[in-house]
Amino acid sequence: MSRTQLLWLHLSTALTALTGIVFAWMKYAMKSDDPFAVANHPLQPHMLSAHVVLAPILTFVLGWTFANHIWPRIMIGDRRRRLTGLTAALMIVPMIASGYLLQISTADALRNAMAIAHWITSAVFVIGYGAHLMEGRTPSSARR
Repeated sequence: MSRTQLLWLHLSTALTALTGIVFAWMKYAMKSDDPFAVANHPLQPHMLSAHVVLAPILTFVLGWTFANHIWPRIMIGDRRRRLTGLTAALMIVPMIASGYLLQISTADALRNAMAIAHWITSAVFVIGYGAHLMEGRTPSSARR
């Protein structure tokens, strides 16, 4: 992976995750004093907009990474950091699909199911991605 690709991957993952976490916190953990408020925080709609704008950038970068990092590693049977890498990689499709379906679903039950699926797959992706990065920082003598 080039440094440019790595920078895009780290940046898009961090910003998409951060906006998603902050949006979820505003939506589910905060309560407005105004009984007629549509949002619990004035920045809540902007945080959702930022998340929806950043997610396609992350999707593009993940596709780019799949083509020249994930798939080649799978094909050559590279065992280094395989568990964390595969954990994150296996969450990509359900995370993206549930996020997309969450935006277009009109039925409450489907929207709630997609929200839960998106939270779970996104959390597993971010944890797997973080573990994959941290595992790479372990001294080589400790990995053996």
